[in-house]
This record gives sequence, structure tokens and C-alpha cells, in this order.
Amino acid sequence: MASNAETPKSGFGGEFLLRLPERIATPEDFNEQQRMIGATAERFAREEVEPAAEELEKPDLERMRSLLRKAAELGLCAADVPEEYGGLGLGLASSTIIADRIARYGSFSVSFSGHTGIGTLPVLYFGTEEQKRRYLPRLASGEWIGAYALSESGSGSDALAARARAERAGHAYLLNGEKMWTTNAALAGLFTVFAKLEGERFTAFLVERDFPGVTLGAEEEKMGLKGSSTRPLLLNQARVPEANVLGEIGRGHVVAFNILNIGRLKLAAACLGGARTTLADAAGYAVQRRAFGHAIAEFGLVQQMLAAMAADLYACEAAVYRTVGLIEARLATGEGGPAGGALAGEANRAVLPALEAYAAECSLLKVAGSEMLDRAVDANVQLHGGYGYVKGYAAERAFRDARVNRIFEGTNEINRLLISGLMLRRAQKGELALLAAAQAAQQQLLSRRPGAGMDAQAAAGMSGSDFPPARAWLEGARSLWLLLAGGAWQKYRQALAEQQPVLAALSDLMLELYLAQSAGLRAAQASALPQAETHALLGQAALERAAARFESTAKRLAAAIAEGDNWRVLNSARRRLLARDPLDGFTLDAQVASAVLASGRYPIAW
Repeated sequence: MASNAETPKSGFGGEFLLRLPERIATPEDFNEQQRMIGATAERFAREEVEPAAEELEKPDLERMRSLLRKAAELGLCAADVPEEYGGLGLGLASSTIIADRIARYGSFSVSFSGHTGIGTLPVLYFGTEEQKRRYLPRLASGEWIGAYALSESGSGSDALAARARAERAGHAYLLNGEKMWTTNAALAGLFTVFAKLEGERFTAFLVERDFPGVTLGAEEEKMGLKGSSTRPLLLNQARVPEANVLGEIGRGHVVAFNILNIGRLKLAAACLGGARTTLADAAGYAVQRRAFGHAIAEFGLVQQMLAAMAADLYACEAAVYRTVGLIEARLATGEGGPAGGALAGEANRAVLPALEAYAAECSLLKVAGSEMLDRAVDANVQLHGGYGYVKGYAAERAFRDARVNRIFEGTNEINRLLISGLMLRRAQKGELALLAAAQAAQQQLLSRRPGAGMDAQAAAGMSGSDFPPARAWLEGARSLWLLLAGGAWQKYRQALAEQQPVLAALSDLMLELYLAQSAGLRAAQASALPQAETHALLGQAALERAAARFESTAKRLAAAIAEGDNWRVLNSARRRLLARDPLDGFTLDAQVASAVLASGRYPIAW
């Protein structure tokens, strides 16, 4: 991706709350190799996976295993794995592109990501040299499928409450317990399993399927993702060699949380692929389906559905690849960071702190991507009418398959608490200068005359774009978030950590701000490209939707944290900072829908 994109300054995420960058990494920056990798993944999904969807839904797990091996033969399972362990060593951007472009059918996408992501990366990032040489070539080649066994019936999001136990037995450990909802369980040759040693020391283990004492429960009867395997992993005096401890004893949380960071990022990327496929299905059906003598694509309300799907996808796509660019930029600096890097092998030492630095953004993307896809599949069912509710149609299957994404990798509610909690803790530690920025925003507010607009610097247009009003709104929204966060801290102080609705609202505001920034900057940077007009339409539509959601949440939060004179001041600031000229959204939606219908799919090609 482009080397002149956004460069981390603090070494941590959250900088989007402090300043609006001049440039971000976008899909338009991909090099030729990355574009070819994306095309290969999409072609494989379209030509090999989708035609097998009906058969896979039965389910046919042997067909799923065969498809995963075919993907591995194309190198699609080896992007993250270094060459010395049988991989391609292509890096984070390429593996994210693969996760995105291969996600045309939910069950395969989940099985693939469960293998290449959370099933393989624990060994890569935390394994000893011996563990890497033993397992990574088998995982990269598809000889073995990987799985990640963290959740239990009583400890889903609260992973550290696990009841699985490990005890020492000579040069081995005996594991006992039950892991629930293990993706790829019936296919896997290797599980990353978490258990408490001596009652409290939460530890990760590499458990082979053929180890004594390892068995599986029955397949779960799921709402969706019927083509994927989801079974309990049963451990009954399962004997695991001491050489298969992953990372350090008692530091399993470092493995779990860092792997969840990248799992959330890759899940958001997969949601892009799902939404892109859904939009194409909706556009095709809208042209084909006729009512009252017209194709329903001519109807304004149908056009609004298509426009919303395309605009939300544009913003999420921009935000995902912006974050990938930030993580890669931090890796390029060679900076150290917190949490866990010392446990990884030298070749991968820098990846973990880079991921941890952007943990809040990864959670943000997981929430944004999963909810964007949910809106898209819901709109597609509505657009299909009765056919959308009938089994056998892609719209119905995609609707069921998408629902679990809001539960995977930590529920969206948990992730909302993580986003704001991480940002505020980093501010308290001095790692993110939110306090100084909030004070500056407050001083700027007090120094302005009532009704005064943004200052000249904030109102300046984006370089090479026609988005000056957008920049003013983005700066105003950023300032308002700082004021609201400061107001919440002043009201609750240390008790703020217990105010879940307030923390979730702060997270929602961050989410919409990040999406709006990413969409606006991407559209501005594309002003000289052949598809500049389409970028401008999508960027404006995405900004409008994100802004409307931001403004609604900001109003509710201001009312919750302020009263009396404080409420009047904060409400006045809200109106002033978010002031913008009215926009003909109906015409804009029609223009976006026209671009979608003309191409028959998401109208941005990369």
C-alpha cells in the first residue's frame, strides 16, 4: 500500500480523535501483486465455492475440506506465513484482501478465516521455532486445518472465566473440560486450546486432534452457516506434551486477546466481501423483477436501499484498509509497543504490538462491518419480497449467515465497551493526548462568539477535492466528541467505567467519526482517478449517513451527561460544531443507485 499514507505519531491508535490526517491508505493504493491476489481469491470463490454452496449446506464437510485444500494450492492459505515455514510471507494487506475477496459464501468464508486467521496465527505469532516448523507448513498447505478453542458454555466474552483445567503429569499436561462453538472442529488437525493450570494460570496449548483424550461432540444445529463445522471440543485427561505450551504459562490471555484483535480486523474484511456480493444480488434482482409495469429498480425507495448499501460499504471499505495501512506503517517504523511482543519469535515480534496499538480500531471495525452487513442483507430480503424469505434463495441464506457476526470475536456490546475503555485508559496513562485535546476544544469553544463558524484552518478544503464543508463537519464532530468525553469524565470520574450506556455512546460516536473521516478522505484522494465522480457520490452519501447517526447519538449523550446551564452550553456547542448546509439526499441516493445499477454491482473496482 502507499508509503505516503497516514503515519502514526504517538505509536498508538486513536489519533483520529486528535487530528484529521492529510492522507490515508485506501484500496486505490494497492500494488499490482495485491490486485492479482484479490482477483485470484474472488475468482476461486465465484467459480469453485459458490457453485458448491447448495451441496455444502447439507452439510458436506468433506467437500469443505477439499475446497480449503484447493484454496491452499493457490497460496490463499499461506499469505501470512513466512517462506521459511512453507508460506508466501505476503503481509497483512494481502491477507486482508484475501479475507475480503474470498467471502462470497458465508460458510466457506468462516471456515477459511477460522483456519488461516485464528487457527494459524497463534502458532505464527507465539510459537517456538520447533512449533512453527512442525505446524506452519501443514497449515499453510492445507494438509491440516486449524481451529481456535476459547469459548465455553459459561465463558463466552468473559474468556478468563474459563473452567477448563490443566494439570502437570511428568513431561506433559492433562487437560479436562469442554470448549463450545469451535469453528472447523470436525475438520481440524490442530486446536489452540485455553485452560487454567493449577486453577488460575490461564495458558494456551497446541492440541492435536489425535492426542489421547481428545474427542468431539455433535454438530451444532445453527441458524446459519450450515455448511461450516461447529462442534464442542471435549477434553478428558487429554495428554498434551509440555513442548506444546503456546507462549508462556499463565500468559494465555496475551495469546487470546492479540489473536482476537486480528480476528476482528479480518472479520470486518470478510463482511466487506459479503456486502459486495449482497449488493450485486440486490442490483441484479431489482433490474429483473417487474411490478406495475416497471422494473423495481426504477422505484425511488428501492434506489434508496441500493444507495444505502453502497454508501455504507464504501465507508467500511475505506476504514478497514485505512487501518491496515496504519498497522503496516507502524510496522515499518520498527517501534516497540506494549503487550506480548516478547513472546513471539524474532521474525514476527513487531506484529503483536502493532496489532495491540490498534486494538480499539480493530474492535470498531468489527462492530461497523458486522452491522453494515446486517443492514445490507436485511435490505436485500426486503427488496426480494416473498422470495427473500424462501429457503434456497441467496438472500435468505445470507441473512441467516450474517447474524452471527455480531456475536463472533466478542459480542458487539463487549466491543463497544472495549473501544471507549481502551481510549480512556490510554488517555489516563498519557499514551494518547485526549485530555490536552479536550481542554483545547473547550477553550476554543469558550473563545468563540455565539453562532461563530469553524476557524479558517478547520474550514479549509481537502487537498484536490470539492469537500470543504465535509472537512468543517469532520473537525466539528471531532471537537464535539472531545467535549462529550470530557463532560462524561467530569460527571462520573472513576465511576465512568461502570456507565455502560455512556461508554457505548462514546464508542458509537468514534465509530461514525472514523467511518466519515475515512469515506471523505478516500473520496478526496480519488479526485484525479477515472472513477472520481463515483467516489465523490459514494463519499458524500457515506458522510451523510454517518453524520446523521453521529448527530443523533451526540444529542442523546449530551442530554445524559449535562443538565441546567451545562446542558445549554453543550447543546449550543453541538448545534454549532455540527452545523452544515442541507443536502438533497433523495437526488444523491438516486445518483448512487444509478451508478450501482449501471455496473450491476458495487460500482468501485479495484
